[in-house]
Amino acid sequence: MQKLLILTGPTAVGKTKLSLALAHQLNGEIISADSMQVYRGMDIGTDKILPAERDGIPHHLIDIMDPREDFNVFRFQELALKAIDEISARGHLPILVGGTGFYIQSVLYRVDFTKESDDGSLRRKLEERAGTEGAEVLHRELAERDPDAAAAIHPNNVKRVIRALEYHALTGGRISEHNEEERRREPAFDARYFVLTDDRSRLYERIDRRVDQMMAEGLEEEVRTLLSSGLTGSEVSMQGLGYRQMALYLKGEITREEAVYRIKLETRHFAKRQITWFKREREVCYIDRQQYPSDADALRAILDIAEPWLEQE
Repeated sequence: MQKLLILTGPTAVGKTKLSLALAHQLNGEIISADSMQVYRGMDIGTDKILPAERDGIPHHLIDIMDPREDFNVFRFQELALKAIDEISARGHLPILVGGTGFYIQSVLYRVDFTKESDDGSLRRKLEERAGTEGAEVLHRELAERDPDAAAAIHPNNVKRVIRALEYHALTGGRISEHNEEERRREPAFDARYFVLTDDRSRLYERIDRRVDQMMAEGLEEEVRTLLSSGLTGSEVSMQGLGYRQMALYLKGEITREEAVYRIKLETRHFAKRQITWFKREREVCYIDRQQYPSDADALRAILDIAEPWLEQE
């Protein structure tokens, strides 16, 4: 069975730097499991690892989409599985790194999306409605059709709200029940699944510092450039954390201070939802930053598990 190493955890926990060290030690290539880093020109707000920072390690599924295009779990699964096959064929270890839990799940369990048949027109209609009527309207509809999904998805997470409504419309079922069924599937890979964790208050402090750093590095100008290129702010890409709030500020709807406050607050909420998601996953190994405070400590803890595993046939 193909081997796959997964490194995940909430935003700002320190996945990127550790993933580079792992790739070097284990002869690996990194596949990004991030729903925003696929977009070109969206670097600061996604905390994207730039080519000069990749230390010679091949990275996949970064900078492959225009911000005007929609990127979803179907496309991610297709591209990630292709990358895994190619990396394995080269004799390297595929390392799936990122914080989008549903994307990771779709690959690890090879989630079957074939029961859903649509040419994309339904999704486009929902996206148009999100742009004209607002995300809250769609979230209220989801709450009527799938209360559990609505409770788990933030109203501003337009992509997942649309995905849940689309699933309901195409299958008549609830995506919350579908996801639970998929979690009970057997993994399609011989995988080792590592989740970085940390004390909640320390994590929130790092999130706040990261947002301040993004602002200092030019997040405002990055969003201004995107809007001046013709984006309206209603695109799926522009619903990402940091981009949505800065777009509102640049359109004069909120102050700059309010935008920064909202980015920090909503990123903390996002991290909390990520933690909840990973707690539901099976057979994961938690690497607690309180127990392994340095990257060297965390790396050694992972290698102690990964190296014997890789030696197995």
